[in-house]
Amino acid sequence: MATPTAPKLSEFLCFAVYSANLAFSKVYRPMLDELGLTYTQYVTLVALSEEGDQTVGGIGAKLFLESNTLTPILKKLEAMGLVERARDPNNERQVRVTLTKSGKRLREKALGFDLKHSTGLTAKEFARLQKEIVLLRDTLIESTQESA
Repeated sequence: MATPTAPKLSEFLCFAVYSANLAFSKVYRPMLDELGLTYTQYVTLVALSEEGDQTVGGIGAKLFLESNTLTPILKKLEAMGLVERARDPNNERQVRVTLTKSGKRLREKALGFDLKHSTGLTAKEFARLQKEIVLLRDTLIESTQESA
């Protein structure tokens, strides 16, 4: 009976995704440095630019972040003058967040950076891969909820 061989690190899907994330960080670094943002701050601005006034919980759901992780990010963005936070007048337990004019300008500046070319993918390949990764992420999340 043959014994199975252990897979090599290069054969792990999780490592491929992890190392691709590290590579994305290197590609994004010059843009983020110019904007004065971290990646998490940047994607928070992107999420806020999609809809105007959002709750902290709604933003957290979009970014897959708990409010205890997201709140310090939002406080930092507020201190930078990029967002405003205020209690919802209809529900004091909720905090609503909006982009300021400075936040909108910074987001518009970021739109000038096109990093898709760094992937080496055609527009069609890019869209397909992005959808496949979203499906993978959603399936992984679903599997953890089933086992809980």
